[in-house]
Amino acid sequence: MTSAPTIDLFSSFIHLDHGGQVRVEQPVFDSERDGWQVMTFHVETDADVHGDHWEIHTEADELVSCLTGGIRLYFRPEQPGGEEDEIRLAAGTAAIVPRGRWHRIALDGPSDIMSVTLPRGSRLHRRAEA
Repeated sequence: MTSAPTIDLFSSFIHLDHGGQVRVEQPVFDSERDGWQVMTFHVETDADVHGDHWEIHTEADELVSCLTGGIRLYFRPEQPGGEEDEIRLAAGTAAIVPRGRWHRIALDGPSDIMSVTLPRGSRLHRRAEA
């Protein structure tokens, strides 16, 4: 019987490569990286989730899961002057952000969040305050 070491999800990223290998890595987001990445964060403020930026993933959908606490997931309007769409996530729920859709997160309070996406092509854009 082989014993596997435990993984601290809050201090590591999990990388799932195209060949089927799973690796534990330093928590560094690399937008040039191939393969899926599982990221888990404890967040206290909107600054911890770069709430002042829109985020996009051009190569894949993203799964965003609220493990504890509560978060709001906002989608940038697809037409200028439109309203942001909002999804509220309570502990134990998740939502799928479609590939190529600008989005951001705001917190209802301290929370634990897990996301899964392909990092390649991801980018941030500073959000203009109204």
